[in-house]
Formats: sequence, C-alpha cells, structure tokens
Amino acid sequence: MSPPVTLRIVVRHPLPGVELRLQRGRDQLVPPVAQTPEAATFELVLEALERSGGGMVLRGAEAQGTPAKRFVYINAGTYAGQADSPWGRRAKVPLTGLDGTVVAAARALPGAVIVGTIDGRARDGGPAAATVPLLGDGWTVVAPND
Repeated sequence: MSPPVTLRIVVRHPLPGVELRLQRGRDQLVPPVAQTPEAATFELVLEALERSGGGMVLRGAEAQGTPAKRFVYINAGTYAGQADSPWGRRAKVPLTGLDGTVVAAARALPGAVIVGTIDGRARDGGPAAATVPLLGDGWTVVAPND
C-alpha cells in the first residue's frame, strides 16, 4: 500500500448562512475542519498509487468519478443537509491536476499537506456549482506549520 496523502481544500468567500459539506461516498456529509467568514477548510486523506505507464490513481472514500478523472464534491445548502436553505448545489473539485510530482513532494516532507483553493461563489452570486477551477497555482505542497 502506498503512503496516503492529505489534501486540504479551501473554499474562499463562502456564501454567508449557507452550509458547506464535503461529500464522502454517496451520501455522507463531512463538515469543514475550520470555518471563518472568509473561508471554509476541508481535509481528506487519499491513497495515491502510481499507474504503470505514468500518472496517478487516487483512492479514498471522498474520491468520486473514474480513476482517470477523479474529483471531490463540496456540497452547499440543501445538498449539505441544510433543509431550510434556498440553495442546493455541488461544486466538483477536479483532482486531475494532482500529479506524481506534487504527491512526491508532499511525501518527501513529513506532515506536508497538498492544498487547493476554490472560489465559493458562482457568477450568479450563489454557492459554487458544477466543475470549479482551482485558484492560483493549483495544487501546491504546504509544509507543516505554514
């Protein structure tokens, strides 16, 4: 078994009053590990396996989709279990940019975390929905205590 990697997904500018949850499996909802008015932060652990011929296969309870097109869902409003919300959306955070170089860098630094940041709002002002791009440089490795 390959050593697991820890991913941190930061949702910037979440819509006030709208709950966010990471989807685990088909229907389990995981709250953020940290939340402020400026950001909600989720963490998950995935197994990262090298494919013969190159590339990575990511496995774990939060990983959705086919091995070649893995992603995670960040659910908002009713999709996050908030029954009284006027919103019901899911943001699809692609893991496709998470390659062997990033994983190797994280594994080489004990306690490191791989971080990706998304905007928590869609163009219409509601919660992020559909496939969302990562902000900045995409997936980056952050050393412990950073």
